[in-house]
Amino acid sequence: MNYRHSFHAGNFADVLKHIVLLRILAHLGLKPAPFRVIDTHAGAGLYSLSSSEAARTGEWQGGVARLKGANFSAAAEAVISPYREAIAAFSDDGMVYPGSPALIRRALRERDHAVFNECHPETLDALREAVPVGARIGITELDAYIAWKAQVPPVERRGLVLVDPPFEKPDEFSSMAAGLEIMARKWANGVAMLWFPVKNAQMLHAFEARSALSGFEKLLWVELHVDDIQAEGPLSGCGLLIANPPWTLHDELAALLPELSVLLARNARARWRLDWLRGP
Repeated sequence: MNYRHSFHAGNFADVLKHIVLLRILAHLGLKPAPFRVIDTHAGAGLYSLSSSEAARTGEWQGGVARLKGANFSAAAEAVISPYREAIAAFSDDGMVYPGSPALIRRALRERDHAVFNECHPETLDALREAVPVGARIGITELDAYIAWKAQVPPVERRGLVLVDPPFEKPDEFSSMAAGLEIMARKWANGVAMLWFPVKNAQMLHAFEARSALSGFEKLLWVELHVDDIQAEGPLSGCGLLIANPPWTLHDELAALLPELSVLLARNARARWRLDWLRGP
C-alpha cells in the first residue's frame, strides 16, 4: 500500500467529502438515541498543510484554501458553515487539516461511538496519536471490507459507515459494490457514504448500475468535477454514493454544488451531478 493522503489532504475531494460527512453526522445527532460511525479507511486523522508532502502537490490550495474569504448565498453558506467551523477548530492559521476521524470524533456526543480502521503501519501510529482510543473510540487494523462486514449492524442500530478507499486495487469498485450489497441485507436502515474518484467511465458506470440494485431503497449519487476528466494525472473529479441520506441532504447539496463547483473550478470547466439512483 503506497497511497499517502498527506499529499492530497484538503484538496477539492476532501472539501466535498467532509462537508457531506458533517451534514450526515449533524442529522444523526438530532435524535437522542446513540449512534455509531464505522470508518473503514480512516487515514492519519490530522495532516499538516505545511508538510513537504502537501507542499509537493499543493492540492490543498485548490481546495480548502479557496474557502477562505469566499462568499456564498445564504442557503449554500448554511451547508458549508459547519465545515468552516470544524476546520478552524484544529488550528488558528488553518494549516492543520482534520481527516475524517478527527471530524467524526469532534461530532460525537458522549453517548455515541466510532471505530476507525486503518492498515498502513505508519498511518496507524499517526491515527492513534491524533485520535486516542477511549471509551467511545476504537481502532482496528483489518482488511477494510472485512471490518465493514463484521461491524454491521452496530449495537446502536443507528449510524454511518464511511468507505473512502485509496483506489490502489483494480477491483476496488467491485469490492465497494459487494460491501454495499452485504450491508443492505444486514442493516437496511443504516447510512453508508462511499467515496470514489472519477477517472474510468466504464468502471464507474458498472459500479453505478450494480449499486442501484444493491437493495437499498434510497441511494443518492453526487459528483463534483473541477476540470475535464483525466485518466492520468491529478484527480479532477470525484463522487459520493450515499445510502439512506438524511432527508434534507439532496436540497442542501442542490443549493451548495453550483456555487462550490464555480469556486473550486480549474480552467472554468467545473460541473456537478446530483441524482437519485433509488428513491427518494
